[in-house]
Amino acid sequence: MLAVLILIPVLAGAAGFLLRSNGIRRGVLLLAAASHGGLTLSMWIRRPGPLFGGWLLLDAQGLLFLTVTSILFLATSLYAVGYLRQEVWGERQDFEEGFLFSNAREAVFTGCLLFFLAMMTLVTVSQHFGLLWVAVEATTLASAPLIYFHRHRRSLEATWKYILICSVGIALALLGTFFLSVACSLGREGHTPMLLTNLIGEGRLVNLPWLKAAFLFLLVGYGTKMGLAPMHTWLPDAHSEAPSVISALLSGALLNCAFLAVLRMQQVCAAAGEGPFGRKMLLLFGFASMTVAALFIVRQGDFKRMLAYSSVEHMGILSLAVGIGGGAGFGAMLHAVNHSLTKGMLFLVAGNILAAYKTKSTTEVQGVLRVLPISGVLWVAGFLAIAGSPPFGLFLSELIILKTAMDQGHIWMATGYLALLSVVFIGLATIMLRMAQGVPVLRPGGRASAPEELSTVENPHVESLLAVAPPLALGALVLILGLYLPAGLQNVLEEAARAITG
Repeated sequence: MLAVLILIPVLAGAAGFLLRSNGIRRGVLLLAAASHGGLTLSMWIRRPGPLFGGWLLLDAQGLLFLTVTSILFLATSLYAVGYLRQEVWGERQDFEEGFLFSNAREAVFTGCLLFFLAMMTLVTVSQHFGLLWVAVEATTLASAPLIYFHRHRRSLEATWKYILICSVGIALALLGTFFLSVACSLGREGHTPMLLTNLIGEGRLVNLPWLKAAFLFLLVGYGTKMGLAPMHTWLPDAHSEAPSVISALLSGALLNCAFLAVLRMQQVCAAAGEGPFGRKMLLLFGFASMTVAALFIVRQGDFKRMLAYSSVEHMGILSLAVGIGGGAGFGAMLHAVNHSLTKGMLFLVAGNILAAYKTKSTTEVQGVLRVLPISGVLWVAGFLAIAGSPPFGLFLSELIILKTAMDQGHIWMATGYLALLSVVFIGLATIMLRMAQGVPVLRPGGRASAPEELSTVENPHVESLLAVAPPLALGALVLILGLYLPAGLQNVLEEAARAITG
């Protein structure tokens, strides 16, 4: 079952590269996304057994992140069909200017998108630390061409930074993996397989100095891919310059993969009796990420970069929650789910705004509620959700984390946490509400060079179903999770939290 789950996007991705018809290729994309989603949901009824001697196994954490990835991929695939149609139409209009949308570009986009899904799936089911490293590195290789989709100077720079910085991080993670192997074998006869279950079962036998060194290298290495400050510098550029449909996957699914790798290592540390050491490091990086994000969100001039820095903030919240421990572990798992769905919705809506206004400048976009009524409502709802306002799911998860910190007597920690959340709330409200309100103004053909070229929009734009249905569905899920938590989901969240915190 697990092998089929990985093979579906692999085979569909190969077909995406080979097929010559854009229409058939898009159909294959949707079929693969739906099949992957259906198979993932079936695993909530009956989880598959281990595969390849335990190298592949779907535990509670893996099931949680796999489900989020599959749901988000299905939503973005539907959006991508409309997006690709728009790209073809728009670039045919610009044919006289010498730029034509090629069939090869869409083939690369679709093929890499499906390979990206396959590698993220492999991350969620990998129980061997060596295989986990390979899978995380493969997500970088599969997603880099997607960031460079528009093929202009800024996207090239963003892709280069993404590959370079993430490659340095993944190299450090490889060194940490070697250190972990040494920690497990030093002073003992034979070699202990680097399977998560083995390392947890024999945690008390590992060499602690080597284990601490391994944790630091793995935290910095995978933390780079996760977007933790100060290793986050690739993230704002990549999320801003990639197509919005890719930004949604990068923020909503890829960051979770790196977070899962960090969680695996924290489990090993906890089993070895070094859980407090790991939690201290996670607290440090969590607060650093929240602080950096708060500083850059305030007065941000690019709304896609603003959403990217919001992802840095929420990765910091996840790190902070795991560092607090106890009930905050449950809050971390719930927060990861809510953040992925909310950020996916916001990036898709940002794509609609960018398509209408032809600019990412927060000062040049206003009146979204009048120009794009549905997207405007989703934009405001997304602001309330991502800022942790009731009744959305992020309010519940952030409240659980805060309550746990206060219950444990960490008053100063809770105060700092609240202060940073307040700064982010003010920064997001200033930008996003100003964009939604006001008199809408569009620049013909893109940005205008003089004020007299501006034209007021009298009639709202017609929004296609494929452009609004996916973010609307994601937003509805976040709202439901804020009002009602299904028993099955709660059980998996609790099981995942217990694996982290004990």
